[in-house]
Amino acid sequence: MSQVQLPARQPLLTRGGWGSFLVALLLICALAPLLNLVVPAGSVFHLSDYAVALLGRIMCYAICALAMDLIWGYTGILSLGHGLFFALGGYVMGMYLMRQIGRDGNYKSDLPDFMVFLDWKELPWHWALSDSFVATLALIVLVPGVVAFVFGFFAFRSRIKGVYFSIITQAMTFAAMLLFFRNETGFGGNNGFTDFKRILGMPIATHNMRMFLFVLTGLTLLAFFLLARWLVRAKFGRVLQAIRDAESRVMFSGYNPLGYKLAIWTLSAVMCGIAGALYVPQVGIINPGEMSPANSIEIAIWAAVGGRGTLIGPIVGAFVVSGAKSWLTVAAPEFWLYFLGGLFIVVTLFLPDGVVGLVKKLKSMRGVKK
Repeated sequence: MSQVQLPARQPLLTRGGWGSFLVALLLICALAPLLNLVVPAGSVFHLSDYAVALLGRIMCYAICALAMDLIWGYTGILSLGHGLFFALGGYVMGMYLMRQIGRDGNYKSDLPDFMVFLDWKELPWHWALSDSFVATLALIVLVPGVVAFVFGFFAFRSRIKGVYFSIITQAMTFAAMLLFFRNETGFGGNNGFTDFKRILGMPIATHNMRMFLFVLTGLTLLAFFLLARWLVRAKFGRVLQAIRDAESRVMFSGYNPLGYKLAIWTLSAVMCGIAGALYVPQVGIINPGEMSPANSIEIAIWAAVGGRGTLIGPIVGAFVVSGAKSWLTVAAPEFWLYFLGGLFIVVTLFLPDGVVGLVKKLKSMRGVKK
C-alpha cells in the first residue's frame, strides 16, 4: 500500500518575512532609542517623548488586535469583551504601582490616597500581594487567564456561538465596568489609579524608563507575533481554522472543539492582560473606562480594518486606526466617530480582507500585467 505523503511543514517566516522582522527589531531596539535619547531635542530627527508614549500605547493596542485575530480571524469567534482582559491586566499593574507610591502621596499614608479619602483603615484582601513585583507578574497572567477560562468553559460547553457569544461577552464587560465604578470594591471607583511615581523603586517619569517600557512593549509584540505565527502554522492552528470553517465536521472527524476553543480563548485573554499591564505605566492611568464596550468594539475594528486571519493585518489596523484617532481627535474631534463608523462600513462592504488583503490584490494584479 502506498503511504500518504504529508505536505512539508512551512517555515515560520519566509526570507523576506525574517528580513522585515529584523528591520522591526532594529527600529524598536536601536533607532527609536537613538532618536529619542541621543539626537538633540531641537533636531528634526528627534523622536519626542510624546511620540514615544504614543507609539508605545499603539503597540499595546496591536497586541490586543493580534489576540483578537487568533480568536476571531482564525477560530471564527467574535469577542466583544476583550477590553475586560486588557483592563484586568492594567488594574493588576496599577495596584502594584499604587503601592510603589508609598508615603509620597498627598496624605502621607501607607494606603493609596483614594483609600484614605474614603476612610479605609486597611488594605482589602485582594491587595495582599500588590507590593510584590513577582506576584504582580504572575497575577497579570493568572487573573485574565482564569476569568477567561471559567467564562469560556461554560460558554463553549453550552455551545454558545455567533452573535449570542458576542452579546454575552459585551454584557460581561459592561457588568465588570459597573462593578469597578463602585468605590467599595477598592479599585479607585470612577477615577481609578493614577499619579504613579516608581516601578521597581525607580522613577517612572524619566526618559530612560519611558524608552525601556517602549522597547519592552515592542519586544513583547514581536514575541507574540512569532508565537501566533507558530501556532497557526502548527496542527493546532489548522484545527482552529477547521473549527472556524465547519465546526460540525471537526466533531465528526473525532476532534473535540471545546479544548481548542478554550485554549485559544484563554491565550488571547492573557495576551490582552499583558498588553494592559504594559499600557498602564506608559499612559499613567487606569480606570473603568477601559472596560467600556466601545473599547472592545474598537479592538475588533482594528482586526477588521487590517485584515482578519493574517496576523500582520490586525497590527497594521491598530496602527492605522489608532494613529488616525490620535490625529483626528486633535484636528477635528467632532468628526472622529463619523470617520470610525465610515471606515468600518467601507471595510465591511468593499474590503472584506482589510488593508493587507487589498495590498495582496494589488500585487497580484501587477504580477498579471507583467
